Amino acid sequence: MTDRAVAIDARELTFAWPGKARLIDIERFTLHRAERVFLRGPSGSGKSTLLSLLGGVLQPSGGEIHLLGKAINEMSAGERDRFRGEQIGFIFQMFNLIPYLDVVENVMLPGRFSKLREQRIIGEPVAEAKRLLAAIGLNDPALLSRPVTELSIGQQQRVAAARALYGKPGLIIADEPTSSLDQDARENFLTLLMDECRAQGASLLFVSHDTQLGARFDRVVALKDINRAATDATGESLA
Repeated sequence: MTDRAVAIDARELTFAWPGKARLIDIERFTLHRAERVFLRGPSGSGKSTLLSLLGGVLQPSGGEIHLLGKAINEMSAGERDRFRGEQIGFIFQMFNLIPYLDVVENVMLPGRFSKLREQRIIGEPVAEAKRLLAAIGLNDPALLSRPVTELSIGQQQRVAAARALYGKPGLIIADEPTSSLDQDARENFLTLLMDECRAQGASLLFVSHDTQLGARFDRVVALKDINRAATDATGESLA
């Protein structure tokens, strides 16, 4: 039985793409409730694959994954989709915003797929979307009704973060979300994101190759130190 104070508990986790060598081989990885962990590693080392496993997007070749007390590796594909929509907020490197929706509509998108996310909101959903946007540094009313394609990269990043936080998910997973920003913008964004995660009591797993950001987190984990199958993009061992 997994500890309910643990947001992520992965044990003997393995994964290999069909016909390929094993990419993930992790004896144990944990992230506690409300903890903020920085996972670092070079491009091609398996960071995004690991996030897809931990978020229930991919099924592991072996091992088990408990998220927020639930064994997601034992769920059907439909159950994983529902659980992910209810409990996990993703911030993708490419943001994955919907171009034909405006800023507020993009933030409210998780509520369309999860009644639970909508039910967690205190007050009006539109007001909560605007509150999150302001909290994450996008508080210009003139921008909120614009299509997201009219925003700068930094503004789109804030919309993606507000969307991930909408409906108070227990876990936020961020995959290289600051890779397109300069140093000042990265620091500002990270401060706002961590402040809002702290306010919501959400756990944060933040993945990046930018080691300068690690000092801001409760714990830094190098993928090569936990992944027995770690390789770089050329196939050379990183262990």
